[in-house]
Amino acid sequence: MTTGFRDTVLASATDRPSFCVGIDPSTALLQAWGLPDDAGGALDFARALLAASEGLVPVVKPQVAYFERFGADGFAALTRVLAEARDRGLKVIADAKRGDIGTSCEAYAAAWFGPRAPMRADALTVAPYLGVGSLVPVFEAAAADGAYVFVVARSSNPEGERLQQAGAGPVWRDVLDAIAEWEAGAGTPRTVGAVVGATAPGDLRQAVAALPEALFLAPGIGAQGASAGDLAAEGLSTPNILLSSSRAIARLGPDRGALRAGIEEALAGL
Repeated sequence: MTTGFRDTVLASATDRPSFCVGIDPSTALLQAWGLPDDAGGALDFARALLAASEGLVPVVKPQVAYFERFGADGFAALTRVLAEARDRGLKVIADAKRGDIGTSCEAYAAAWFGPRAPMRADALTVAPYLGVGSLVPVFEAAAADGAYVFVVARSSNPEGERLQQAGAGPVWRDVLDAIAEWEAGAGTPRTVGAVVGATAPGDLRQAVAALPEALFLAPGIGAQGASAGDLAAEGLSTPNILLSSSRAIARLGPDRGALRAGIEEALAGL
C-alpha cells in the first residue's frame, strides 16, 4: 500500500523540521541555467532538481504558475514532472493556490486528486478567500486519495500582511479555526494543514499550537530571508513543519552535483 503524504513527511524526520525542494522555472532562472524560456526548458530544469532531490528529501514543490505560463505545453511538461517525481519516490506538492466556490472546487479536485486526475499530485495548495467551507470538495478528494491540502493562512510575502492580519481574529487565525472545525467533524481527518511562512516564526508557533496534528508548509527559507535558526529559536523543530526552499537551491544549478550539495547543506542546517 502506498504511504500517504502526511505519513511520508512525518517519517522523514524526528527531531527537526521536514524539508522540500521548490521547483520554480522562472525566466530568470532558466536564463541563468542557459535553458530556453519555454516548456522544454522548464521540464529540463525540473528534471535536474528531481535528480538532485532523489534520496535526500521526501517532497518537491513545483510552482504551477511557472508551467501554466506556457499554456498547453506547460501543463504537458508539468504532467511529466509529476509522473517522473513519483517514479523517483518523491511526493509532490502542486503549488497552485486554487480556490473558488464549491462547485468549481469539485473540478479542481478532479484535476489534481484521484486515479483519473490528469495532473495527479500528492498535495495541493489552495486559497481560502471564498471561504474555507468552499474548499471542502478538495479536502474530501484529498482524503480519498491519501493526499493532503495546504490552505494559505499566513503567507511569506509582505503583500499578504494587510489582509491576513485584518480584524480582531486576525484573519489568518480565523482560517486556522475553520480548518480545525472541518477536521473535527470530518470522517477522515488529518487531511488539511496550512501555509504559514517561515518568515513569521512567532505566528508559525501559534499555528502549530492551534493545529497540533496538522502539517505546515513554511516557505521563505533562503531567498526570502528566513532560516531554520529563526524557527529553532521559537521551539519549532518538529517534522510537521515542512520547510521549503526554491531559489536558494536552484541558483546553484545547473550542475546537479552542486544542486545536491546545496540540498545536503540545507538539511545539515536544520
